[in-house]
Amino acid sequence: MNQRNVFIHEDAVVETTAIGEGTRVWRNVHILPGAVIGRDCNIGEGCYIEGRVRIGNGVTVKNNVAIWDRITIEDDVFIGPAAVFTNDLRPRAFRKMKS
Repeated sequence: MNQRNVFIHEDAVVETTAIGEGTRVWRNVHILPGAVIGRDCNIGEGCYIEGRVRIGNGVTVKNNVAIWDRITIEDDVFIGPAAVFTNDLRPRAFRKMKS
């Protein structure tokens, strides 16, 4: 895909059309339908972005990042390699103290 100066690597699976001008999507990225990616972003190799994700303009997402449903990334954010943004508002994991 090379609409509006958007680069999408041939090995990427991009199921949304909401990608801003100047954005680059690299190898083995999977972006689900409904995701919105802003202008001038760089989505690194191996990233996974779910459908109700919103990514602002000028965002860099380094390799192997997972961004799950309902996460919003504001403009000009840098996300380092292998970061995971989860959407579990009530995590069930906790540590029990033994007496």
